[in-house]
Amino acid sequence: MLQLRPNCECCNRDLPPAASDARICSFECTFCANCADTLLRGHCPNCGGELVRRPVRPAAKLLKYPASTERVFKPLGGASAAQPNKGPA
Repeated sequence: MLQLRPNCECCNRDLPPAASDARICSFECTFCANCADTLLRGHCPNCGGELVRRPVRPAAKLLKYPASTERVFKPLGGASAAQPNKGPA
């Protein structure tokens, strides 16, 4: 089950569970579409994986399976985003 993290790791923008502009990698690192498309150019800076649209969990399921409240914030500069690390954070 996906964690559905509550924010963009790059700019700290809130990304509620129903956000259609949330992007994730296979390690569930989470970014907003703007950071994913512009700064990160579609690749996770933590693992180098592809960033794809995060699915939306149905509201009824959020009651039993709530979204994560753990915020991850790692502000990135152009150099960090251009050369991703080899493993997840």
